[in-house]
Amino acid sequence: MTARILIVDDVPANARLLEAKLSAEYYQVATARDGFEGMALARSWQPDLILLDVMMPGMDGFECCRRLKRQSETLHIPVVMVTALGAAAERLTGLDAGADDFLTKPVDHPTLMARVRSLIRLKRLLDEWRARGETARALGFVSESPTPPSIIGARALVVDPSELAGAIIETALSSEGLVPTRVQSPSDAMALAATTSFDLVVLSVSMAPADPLLLVSNLRASDATHRTPLLLVGESADRDRILRAFEIGANDWVIRPLDVNELRVRARNQVRRKVYQDRLRADLGHALRMATTDPLTGLYNRNYLLSHLRGLLARAPAPHVSVLMIDVDHFKSVNDEYGHAAGDEALIAVAETLRRHVRAFDTLARYGGEEFVVVMPGAGAPDAIAVAERLRAGVEAILLSGAARLTVSVGAACAMQGGQADALLRAADTALYQAKRAGRNRVQLAGRVEAPEVS
Repeated sequence: MTARILIVDDVPANARLLEAKLSAEYYQVATARDGFEGMALARSWQPDLILLDVMMPGMDGFECCRRLKRQSETLHIPVVMVTALGAAAERLTGLDAGADDFLTKPVDHPTLMARVRSLIRLKRLLDEWRARGETARALGFVSESPTPPSIIGARALVVDPSELAGAIIETALSSEGLVPTRVQSPSDAMALAATTSFDLVVLSVSMAPADPLLLVSNLRASDATHRTPLLLVGESADRDRILRAFEIGANDWVIRPLDVNELRVRARNQVRRKVYQDRLRADLGHALRMATTDPLTGLYNRNYLLSHLRGLLARAPAPHVSVLMIDVDHFKSVNDEYGHAAGDEALIAVAETLRRHVRAFDTLARYGGEEFVVVMPGAGAPDAIAVAERLRAGVEAILLSGAARLTVSVGAACAMQGGQADALLRAADTALYQAKRAGRNRVQLAGRVEAPEVS
């Protein structure tokens, strides 16, 4: 997995060493001599990861990181701070500044590569969601979300067999506004995660005789937790196991003796990222609903209907499909006599009535104006006529305050295997107008729509 990595370091020898290590892994690497040059290059080159030195003249790495995370063009780029300062206070300052990780010189190569691969995977995932979100915003389906996501009330699952160690983790998470729940065994963790939604899992690597890597694998494989960030807690001696867990899908780690403040900040950053990702996913879901539904009635719109119908008829072997084309009789007079608000009320009432009377596996859409369409997979002519009569009678029974009684005319058409969507809809539309010419408030069946001959 190649990616672009920006190294910001005022010492050329340090930058060349990191560049050589990363280039040997086939990453594209660029270097900057100070924070100002690094910020400019981050904006223009848009790297997938920034390795940022702390001790630099003019603007140190902490301030550079803060500025990167305040700018919309660069706030999404992961930052790993690399420095000779190894004190806990320095790590905490870097993480509070927005850094995704903090590595101490001399940098351990396996640790560096594990962090790089993990953060780049996350960056690519978030980039995909951000791109979809930008499309949704450009189309006007969702609004801007300028405020950072709150993590207050987010749920955390703590998996630690030690009462004392687990209690310390719970207290630290609670101080960040998280709601922790602790279990002692992997089986309890999987059982609880299957029934409760969590925004973070804090997992002790020291849980012999249980295998923590198996739990990491199971959490990543489960539909309920495959997106939930995993924060590992281990000893220095657990280094190889932790690195292996990163390959499986863990997101971050802290080493004992536990720095409670570092744990708090790392947990906070992971949950914020999860909440942000959930927000992007929700925005996309809202955009998809807006793109495929009619805003007045909440039914599917014409575009979705056509795509769905073509997909049904393209299946091999294709099922028999029936279509009902439904039109509200004399609807113009409702608008003219009672006003457009009453007309909208009538359309909503018709839509709700149709929704109640179609089969569970049928697709109902507003085709345009006062026209509705029902797509009925696996239905032949007798089923189509029976459903159409049920819909007609249901609409006739609608009572609207102050408005005339409503009726509908229905045209039904059935396609043989291999039928074409446009031909099926035309046949239903022709049958609909036959019903109208015959007096309205009735159902008319069209002839079967045959598959086109292949020459």
